[in-house]
Amino acid sequence: MAQLGNPTNTIEVLKKYQFNFQKRYGQNFLIDSHILEKIIEAAEVTKDDCVLEIGPGIGTMTQYLAEHAREVIAVEIDKSLIPILEDTLSAYDNVTVINEDILKVDIAALAAERNGGRPIKVVANLPYYITTPIIMGLFESHVPLSSITIMVQKEVADRMQSGPGTKDYGALSLAVQYYAKPEVMLNVSPGCFIPRPNVGSAVIRLARYEKNPVSVKDEEYLFALIRAAFNQRRKTLVNSLVNAKNLKAEKEEVLSALEKLSLSPMIRGEALTLEQFAALSDFLCKKGD
Repeated sequence: MAQLGNPTNTIEVLKKYQFNFQKRYGQNFLIDSHILEKIIEAAEVTKDDCVLEIGPGIGTMTQYLAEHAREVIAVEIDKSLIPILEDTLSAYDNVTVINEDILKVDIAALAAERNGGRPIKVVANLPYYITTPIIMGLFESHVPLSSITIMVQKEVADRMQSGPGTKDYGALSLAVQYYAKPEVMLNVSPGCFIPRPNVGSAVIRLARYEKNPVSVKDEEYLFALIRAAFNQRRKTLVNSLVNAKNLKAEKEEVLSALEKLSLSPMIRGEALTLEQFAALSDFLCKKGD
């Protein structure tokens, strides 16, 4: 089977199977072999690795992964792509294709079965509309992961690695940085895809921490607090938290906690570091009291 990392071979496959792009799945297939090689390099894939690929499409990156990894498990939601993948991946005996929604797959069970419970690497070219649920789902379910290397909308990559006080800093930045060290590896122009997306993309690697940079009494409460803090960015942190129904935070309580942290009562959520959010969460959380 011809390598799919170039436009001619990709167009041939799409014509052969009369494939129609599904807007609801946000399908954009990579057609630049140079970028594909860089993604494999960024993900640091070796012959020891079991790689989970989310959204293999017609198998373009899957071919590259299969040549570098010990085993590849590719999860594809669109069943019309399954016969194409059987064809484009027929030369590789180390690839398993699963026709399923990644949000419904028991990845921990897959890692246990295929990789003896050792951490797997995740590589994906993610549709923009579902980037956050997939990444958070992977982290929150505590699947054994060593890294996630993903192609996302450039703006989302910027948000993941932003720090306090910047316009891109928000709940996603904090959630990602709680679990992993984010690093943008390369930017990718719209011309590297069929069909051409309207926005630029970036490949970002999230290297999972062995030990989270902060520890809290209640992880769930921390994330509820963070989401509340950014729900209405223009509001002060005090107002945001007091108005959040699920937090049950009293105004006096929040003001007292801010005072203990030497923070202004007028401060906004975007000014707090992850460490400050963790300390605030422990002050306000009732669990274990």
